[in-house]
Amino acid sequence: MERLRIVFMGTPEFAVGILDAIYQNDYEIVGVITAPDRPAGRGQKVKFSAVKEYALEKDLKLLQPTNLKDEAFLEELESLKANLQVVVAFRMLPTQVWKMPKLGTFNLHASLLPQYRGAAPINWAIINGEKTTGVTTFFIDEKIDTGAIILKDEVVIEPNELAGELHDRLMVLGVGTVLKTLKLVEEGKVETTIQPIDSDIKTAYKLNRDNCQIDWTKSGEDINNLIRGLSPYPAAWTFIADNDKEWNVKVYNASFVKEEHDLEIGKLVVDKKVIKTAVKDGYIVFNNLQFPGKKKMTSVELLNGMKFSEEAMAK
Repeated sequence: MERLRIVFMGTPEFAVGILDAIYQNDYEIVGVITAPDRPAGRGQKVKFSAVKEYALEKDLKLLQPTNLKDEAFLEELESLKANLQVVVAFRMLPTQVWKMPKLGTFNLHASLLPQYRGAAPINWAIINGEKTTGVTTFFIDEKIDTGAIILKDEVVIEPNELAGELHDRLMVLGVGTVLKTLKLVEEGKVETTIQPIDSDIKTAYKLNRDNCQIDWTKSGEDINNLIRGLSPYPAAWTFIADNDKEWNVKVYNASFVKEEHDLEIGKLVVDKKVIKTAVKDGYIVFNNLQFPGKKKMTSVELLNGMKFSEEAMAK
């Protein structure tokens, strides 16, 4: 059995739970690599990544390269003498980085590969109405999320689950998957499966303003899945227009009620402190939304200070 000397690479909160599990299980972490500090928010204050905060708290060796091909960084990385690298929610690695350790570099990805390779697997699994998802560990190769699979663990997506809730469950699931993978590597018992080349593979595209906008012509289930899959971040959005006013509104939580009606698609209906929008097969009921310059509110809270006319539309 070879004692592992691990370099961990990651940036967001999802990665912290995995890093903490590695630390708490007494593996030797010889270095942590995370994104450079960036200004954030209205005040443009410098913000540390969640992984950096953890590394500082545990007094772990920390590197924050801006360029992963920089000679000085590569020399410092090599000087750590790691024999394994573990990657969770980081950026694409150049060949000289992922090939460096003797035992390889493995990644934890929040989907059941080969499905949902890419930047936002948790979101797209919900948006596309999947019933199950999970996590996968695999050895990194030249392309994104295509390397040889080590282990997979699966979970059921709950009917009304939001992306944030699924994120937290997958982080917990991922802890066990990473620890099992580390044990296999340590004992020299890793057996991998090559990913298939399949035209039916779904991609977890990067989220942007366009693919987060609600398309009210879609079915109620598809619209509700989009809202769930983007909550709490970055949040689905729509325009709500009322006479000469128009607002860009974020929708954090909704529900779909299947019901026949003869209203125009997008028609806003206010009924007993409930705000809903007509879709082709029913209504999307807004549970939690945010108007510009206001805090996130329930429909009841919003209607306490805001009135809509009969002309109001979501579009």
